[in-house]
Amino acid sequence: MKRFLRQILPAALCLSALGGCMKWDYGRTEDFSATERGLFIVNEGMFQYGNATLSYYDPETKTVENEVFHRANAFKLGDVAQSMTLHNGVGWIAVNNSHVVFAVDPDTFREVGRITNLTSPRYIHFVSDEKAYVTQIWDNRIFIVNPKRYEITGYIECPDMTAESGSTEQMVQYGKYVFVNCWSYQNRILKIDTETDQVVDELKIGIQPTSLVMDKYNKMWTITDGGYEGSPYGHEAPSLYCIDAETFKVEKQFKFKFGDWPSEVQLNGTKDKIYWLNNDVWCMDVTADRVPVKPFLEYNNTLYYGLTVNPVNGDVYVADAIDYVQNGVVLRYSAEGELLDTFTVGIIPGAFCWR
Repeated sequence: MKRFLRQILPAALCLSALGGCMKWDYGRTEDFSATERGLFIVNEGMFQYGNATLSYYDPETKTVENEVFHRANAFKLGDVAQSMTLHNGVGWIAVNNSHVVFAVDPDTFREVGRITNLTSPRYIHFVSDEKAYVTQIWDNRIFIVNPKRYEITGYIECPDMTAESGSTEQMVQYGKYVFVNCWSYQNRILKIDTETDQVVDELKIGIQPTSLVMDKYNKMWTITDGGYEGSPYGHEAPSLYCIDAETFKVEKQFKFKFGDWPSEVQLNGTKDKIYWLNNDVWCMDVTADRVPVKPFLEYNNTLYYGLTVNPVNGDVYVADAIDYVQNGVVLRYSAEGELLDTFTVGIIPGAFCWR
């Protein structure tokens, strides 16, 4: 990534000619100019340590810049960064334990706005340029926001969910309906009418669906982790589900072994191959009737935590959280499984965002 550094005025300086302090004057900042095609890595950081960070990787030059949000804005990203989404040339970063979604310029990494007073934001989905949904954990509501004004405009009440057990996660859209998986202590996919902002249907599946994607055939894919031993909400063998968006019915269910802990369903750029984590990295065609016998990438003393696929060339990126304390590593593989690069990022790399 081409980066142009320039030291800006320190925080204490006020511009008397303007009658006040500069908005972003918290310290020294750096100027960036990001490449047109690159990968954002969202590093969660440790819970309650406030050390979440944002990294940026240039696949062409194999260079990475770490802590770009902090360096560009002169203040830290916050506590537990969860996800990042690009919409209309703006990057939206949900930082759940800081109760905020930041809007950033993807070229300069500078903040351009923020949505505050959220409970614990997880993901943002844009219904239109003036309406978006923000899912939450520890809340039985999905927040409705106006991204142009950075304001909360309403709420979607999720039925049969309390604030203590509330958990809504990733979203996909089919026509006027948005579907959302309910993860922590839940077992449902909710269907929301975007014209009324109401939950109009639900589909019960296995315990704790962890992610949700939509393939080229308008089939939704989610994977359940099955809960854990001793959980008051149950413990069962996890499964991979294929759900038809039109009928909102399960078409396929692939059961895993009891004690497996699958997660992170992802698609390639043409949306005809599905990838997921289950100790190893697995891959299969979305039309397959059975899961493969051998993994795409075998376990190699790694703690696979995040996963993405380059939508252009099919390269597979896997995040290794190592021990959840030290800086993590991202491993880049070709579509054929050849290791192409390894680079260090921040603590607990958990999410990716392509530009």
